[in-house]
Amino acid sequence: MALVNYHRREIQFKVVYYGPGLGGKTTNLTYIHAHTPENYRGNLVSLKTDEERTLFFDFLPVSLGEVSGYRARFMLYTVPGQMIYQASRRVILQGADGVVFVGDSSPARQDGNRVSWRDLNRLLDGYQVNLRELPLVYQWNKRDLPDAVPVERMEAEFNPWGRPSFQAVAVEGGAVMETLKTSLKLVLRAFQAESAREAPQSLTEPAMLL
Repeated sequence: MALVNYHRREIQFKVVYYGPGLGGKTTNLTYIHAHTPENYRGNLVSLKTDEERTLFFDFLPVSLGEVSGYRARFMLYTVPGQMIYQASRRVILQGADGVVFVGDSSPARQDGNRVSWRDLNRLLDGYQVNLRELPLVYQWNKRDLPDAVPVERMEAEFNPWGRPSFQAVAVEGGAVMETLKTSLKLVLRAFQAESAREAPQSLTEPAMLL
């Protein structure tokens, strides 16, 4: 749920990168942080687990426009993919305004994708949130693998609602920013639609100059 900071005149949104362990979530956030101007981003905080890091930072895109005179600030989070860190994933997902599901294209990691996808739906159900109602973007990562699972097969299994998706090579930055930009657009549009049910809001279409 978006948080309003009246003192700073900002609306804070939370976007969570979700997916199997070592699938590319951390790579996405480190790339985004490195390519965001320093004066528009906070520190990259890293909480290490045995195999994977949980990262988060906040940033203020310079061209997102305003909602009734309030700037949009985003908190980006990753979650640890291993099942033993389920409690951490549950806490991080709480109040998410949008989700990016990062799927691993390796044939050997498809079971991990399935477990992560089911876990995402189950944890959100615990908060009485239907994933279908959240802004959701898919990223099929590691598309440079010679034996990468066909995108059509991954779409059929994990993207039942035909949400936006991107083929990525996150370690090289491929489609990282495109995934992010689309997610932010969907989050802002969802907020605008929800706000309009109570009172009209003006939202400038973002130029997304990240």
